[in-house]
Amino acid sequence: MTRIPALALTLLLTPFTLAAQPAPNPAPVPKATPAKPAPPDTSLHQLPVRQVILYKNGIGYFQHTGQVNGNQHVSIDFTSAQLNDVLQSLTVLDLNGGRIAGVNYNSTTPLAEQLKALSLGMGDDPTSTELFQALRGQRVEVTGAPGGPISGRLMSIETRTTPADNSSDNSSRPPQERFYLTVISTTGQVRVIELTPTLSVRPTDPALQSEMDRYLEMLGSNHSTGLRHLTLNAIGAGQRSLSVSYISEVPVWKSTYRIVFPKEATGQAIVQGWAVVDNTVGSDWDNVQLSLVAGAPQSFIQPLSQPLYLRRPEIPISTTAMTTPQTHEAANQPEATVDAQMVNNQLIAPTRATKMAMERDAPVTTFGVAGAEGLGGTVMHGNYGGTMNRNSAALATPPPIYSPTDTTTDVSTNAFDDFFQYDLTQPVTIHKNESAMVPILQQSLPAEHVTLWSERESIPFRAIWLENSSKLTLDSGSFSVFSNGTFAGEGLLDPIHPGEKRLLSYAADQAIRVRIPKSTSQSILRHIAIGNHGQLTRRWASQSQQTFEVTNSADDSRTVVLEIPRKSNRTLPAALKPAETAPGIYRFRLAVDPHKSATLPFADEGFETQSFQLHADQDQSQLLEEVLREALDPTNSGHATPDSTSADLVSRVRAIESAQQQIAQLKSQIADIQKKSDELTADESRARDNLTALKGNDAARRFIDALNRAEDALEANRKQTADLTAQLKSATDKLQITIETTSLDWTQPTAIPQ
Repeated sequence: MTRIPALALTLLLTPFTLAAQPAPNPAPVPKATPAKPAPPDTSLHQLPVRQVILYKNGIGYFQHTGQVNGNQHVSIDFTSAQLNDVLQSLTVLDLNGGRIAGVNYNSTTPLAEQLKALSLGMGDDPTSTELFQALRGQRVEVTGAPGGPISGRLMSIETRTTPADNSSDNSSRPPQERFYLTVISTTGQVRVIELTPTLSVRPTDPALQSEMDRYLEMLGSNHSTGLRHLTLNAIGAGQRSLSVSYISEVPVWKSTYRIVFPKEATGQAIVQGWAVVDNTVGSDWDNVQLSLVAGAPQSFIQPLSQPLYLRRPEIPISTTAMTTPQTHEAANQPEATVDAQMVNNQLIAPTRATKMAMERDAPVTTFGVAGAEGLGGTVMHGNYGGTMNRNSAALATPPPIYSPTDTTTDVSTNAFDDFFQYDLTQPVTIHKNESAMVPILQQSLPAEHVTLWSERESIPFRAIWLENSSKLTLDSGSFSVFSNGTFAGEGLLDPIHPGEKRLLSYAADQAIRVRIPKSTSQSILRHIAIGNHGQLTRRWASQSQQTFEVTNSADDSRTVVLEIPRKSNRTLPAALKPAETAPGIYRFRLAVDPHKSATLPFADEGFETQSFQLHADQDQSQLLEEVLREALDPTNSGHATPDSTSADLVSRVRAIESAQQQIAQLKSQIADIQKKSDELTADESRARDNLTALKGNDAARRFIDALNRAEDALEANRKQTADLTAQLKSATDKLQITIETTSLDWTQPTAIPQ
């Protein structure tokens, strides 16, 4: 819908002020009358946050604790983005005999639902035309119109399009839309007034003015995000402890490390770890116990804070004709159920309210939560803020109870489930919309400078072989290396658990070159087995040899770590020992002097297996010949060297091969006879056709003789085919029995050349 130009619409808005009335002073009490006890304290108290546990998946566990006395209202502030998480995980414990009567918060009904309560009938983004449509029939006062002010009822608003004007100053003016109001005055006069910027329309009905005021307030409040105030009504006697915990979305905390090598090589490096923490929630963290958990428990978001409206089906009112009254026979009396009871000798079923009253005294199970103890440390504050990320949400339950086990400097670590946790031993303070760097580690750890080479990379890397001898798990993150008082490089590390040793690369090493001048491989058949109903299995012994040549062009010596792929089903010779073995690689250490070269001979050996099924009705002679050739000539020298150990193998394989060839010959003979029979049948058919055409002719006798000869030949072929088919079946059955009953286990006596 086209919006009309700006219009000065004057609305008389009557403000309403609700002032709290002070409680009347109590009347003077005679001295003989004892003084009344002071009323309970129902004022609003803030409950500060005392414990924060941050997880790697962008959620945080928060615990507020404080003291309450008697009946008190306690409040906690949240951002609107936190509310869904809080409602999903909120746990409130009023200890020492107290109880929580209720939890309230300032909700936000969807604007569309709020506007339904108004009689204006306008949406959340109305046009000026829709506004005047809502005022139709109302009394208004119009000023700024030609002829003076007008009072009356607004009848309608309409649009008129003026034609284009091409007559003035050789310039054209496109068609324009103009808006006109129709007002009927109190005397019945009808006035049509064009809406102009100087026109003012004011409703005169106070009730309508109030509706307009409420409408504008709803539009204004819809743009206000602000804080959410959660109010807890704690009821009890005396002083008690109150604990409130919940899960909320927070920015992911990050780990970063510094690895500093001294000028004199000691085999140690100072490893300093920091955690970057952002506070973007609705309250300050003043002297809180902070824990950082390197884990990502499952979490999700449900819009619990959003009022939901379900669409109900609309059932039409029945308008069918009424039927005449009828009588029906009575049914048999049903037997009483367990839920029914006898009242005044009548069987009465309990109502829903009665059942709820019966279940009201059912036992209620309660539970408590406890967080880790001992947090803190020195904090470097940075007021660089942070933003919310709505990619994760709250846990369905609070974290389990755990206690510190290991402590290093100002940080202790816990391990629970599949996670590990840093607990700062000193409280920290991080105000809302601020960030901080929190120290989690500073300790000397065994570290060695090496050069790392791998076939997967084109250039070697400078690396640190770091051993985590601390009692803390190093979380994944970035690290920077400082050597000889200057920056040397940076990289990334995966989690390193206590006792683990890890290679961390941080820069390219241009002084090291690696090449492979020699590489050989061979496979020798070592084992043949026949069994399992004719399955023939071959096993080869495989061996590969490589020589790695490393050249060092630097002025100082290098320790080069060579990463060589580790193949499945392969082992290393007993004399070859890697410095470290990973799931898919071997790591060998090689020391290379300045401006020198060094070599590393490498070899591995293993077995490869291949199987195929022997068949009685297939000619597998070529495959069987290949098996015998590999068995008799394992080095592929071209000279077979059978011996006594291979005689049984050759005999059995040759027998199966010969039987398969015999069966193949029988199949070939049967196919040839069938081909001849097909030719004779075709000749017979032609002779029969000719005989029919020459019926009664002397030449027909020649075709009769041909038919007789063809019949004789076909009969002979049938007998021969039947005989060959019987021979084929006998040979196939015999070979099948041989294949299924053959058991052979042969091992090659020739060793693999070293």
